[in-house]
Amino acid sequence: MGTTEMVQSRYKVGVPPRRRLLDEVQETVKETLFHDDPLRAFKDQPNRKKILLGLRAFFPVLDWARRYNLSQFRGDLIAGLTIASLCIPQDIGYAQLANLPPENGLYSSFVPPLVYAAMGSSRDIAIGPVAVVSLLLATLLQKEIDPTTHPAEYKRLAFTATFFAGLTQAALGFLRLGFVIEFLSHAAIVGFMGGAAITIALQQLKGFLGIRKFTKHTDIISVMRSVWGSVYHGWNWETILIATSFLIFLLVAKYIGKKKRRLFWVSAIAPLTSVVVSTFFVYITHAKHKGVQTVSEIKEGINPSSVSEIYFSGSYTAKGFKIGVVAGLVALTEAVAIGRTFAAMKDYQLDGNKEMVALGTMNIIGSFTSCYVATGSFSRSAVNYMSGCQTAVSNVVMSLVVLLTLEVFTPLFKYTPNAVLSAIIISAVLGLIDIDAALLIWKVDKFDFVACMGAFFGVVFVSVEIGLLISVALSFAKILLQVTRPRTVLLGNLPGTTIYRNIDQYPEATKVPGLMIVRVDSAIYFSNSNYVKERILRWLNDEQEEVERNQLSKVECVIIDMSPVINLDTSGIHALEDLYKSLKKRGIELVLANPGDAVMEKLHASRLIELIGDDKIFLTASEAVLAFAPKSATTAV
Repeated sequence: MGTTEMVQSRYKVGVPPRRRLLDEVQETVKETLFHDDPLRAFKDQPNRKKILLGLRAFFPVLDWARRYNLSQFRGDLIAGLTIASLCIPQDIGYAQLANLPPENGLYSSFVPPLVYAAMGSSRDIAIGPVAVVSLLLATLLQKEIDPTTHPAEYKRLAFTATFFAGLTQAALGFLRLGFVIEFLSHAAIVGFMGGAAITIALQQLKGFLGIRKFTKHTDIISVMRSVWGSVYHGWNWETILIATSFLIFLLVAKYIGKKKRRLFWVSAIAPLTSVVVSTFFVYITHAKHKGVQTVSEIKEGINPSSVSEIYFSGSYTAKGFKIGVVAGLVALTEAVAIGRTFAAMKDYQLDGNKEMVALGTMNIIGSFTSCYVATGSFSRSAVNYMSGCQTAVSNVVMSLVVLLTLEVFTPLFKYTPNAVLSAIIISAVLGLIDIDAALLIWKVDKFDFVACMGAFFGVVFVSVEIGLLISVALSFAKILLQVTRPRTVLLGNLPGTTIYRNIDQYPEATKVPGLMIVRVDSAIYFSNSNYVKERILRWLNDEQEEVERNQLSKVECVIIDMSPVINLDTSGIHALEDLYKSLKKRGIELVLANPGDAVMEKLHASRLIELIGDDKIFLTASEAVLAFAPKSATTAV
């Protein structure tokens, strides 16, 4: 190296000014929790304006209602009536899926949508009970209380879980901890939703086939054993005929709605049409007396208060809390994903933290008014969007139709067959199975596909909560794997340029004789610092073996391109120090290229830069090569 001419850029790698600990903490907290600067609008405003802005922040309706007009109402009215025709039969079916009386499903599409319309920021999301959360609640609640033998206590625990679900959602929003739900990967959600859809459809075989005694387990083996075990004495052919006929009708209507978007209303009104027609035929044919099971009587009137029924003390409080947290997070994940999807389609911003507060508040109020966990429904939101909704007023219209149903039409559901509700739920949940998304995940990332299938098979073959646990565990496993084993690559020179790229990605890239250029594609923290050091030393050993075999120039310098390294901690500093000492014993220089401001700050604070040498820090890998490569190699480059 002594004969090598040192070529140094006229620019040196800059060192950011030292910051106080308090400043660092404030910046970290701001970027983590307040990156959108929610208080910016309040600066330099009179107190009266601040109060008004604060009210608008919590109640967006006070903002958009000022610009609301008749044209928008026309779109919202049509959309609200359309989603109401879809939600009424679904609500009754989902309530039964959750082992709750059918009126509780209707209650959950009356009060919560009104609260959301005032506090929510999405224009397109349709609020109400959903299949996945209904199944999850049923699975978790019936482990604590049998809904058949103790229906009143079961319902109280459901209200308690709903209260804590809302409390969890609102707390995450108030504390601006929305990033928590981001830890559930898209692949895991696809697998979980697909598995839940299969499980929900299997659960509907009870109503589809007219079976009276059915397993309480949700895994496919238990369900199929229960189905085939009752084939000779439990199936009812009239029920099967009703269910099959209307399932075909619903699937055809859905196909028509997908093929011709202007006919979306065909699939939207198909469920209510099925309920009306099937109820009429059951009534006139007296099929109820031939073994066709029907909906039990639905209580007339609006939501009664359930404040006194919530467990605020005793052993069931803790159980309700645990169930509520799980159900609340799943409901929140689904609602935020749906809201962001339609916000992107209409090109407007959705505040995730405000959404959490709105969803949490509506579920807390819902738990006081005989509702169970409500959230955004993808199928109803899609219909709402295609119907031309303009604002959350469509939810208000839907809510008023549900109110009218509760006050006037509930006696008519007495003859509605359970079979048609099973057909409605099966046709609805089939849309949760996204085969195209699973195939894309397989093509893009095999580990993501493992997470997807793990969640899917966990739900189908074990239980909903185990599938959810697997999806969360695999999502965290992927994060840990990427953090603990970051990608590191060897770089080579693209001939005729000063560009250095991954030699595996660019086969034409050539190694520089006498140098080993490495790039670390991650921050260097305690979790991966030893791996990064050992990976570089293993590569060095491989390079030296290749040098001896082929009689090439001995490696005299290791250059680490640190442009992707966004930060490093004390473990990372010690790893670089150990690497420097190990290389020094072999007579090899350690050179760093393009370290960022955070990295340079840590290098100076730890005085590691004094150990390595200020002249070993370069702006780019090409400058480091020009400085330390043998002259023959430099000429070639």
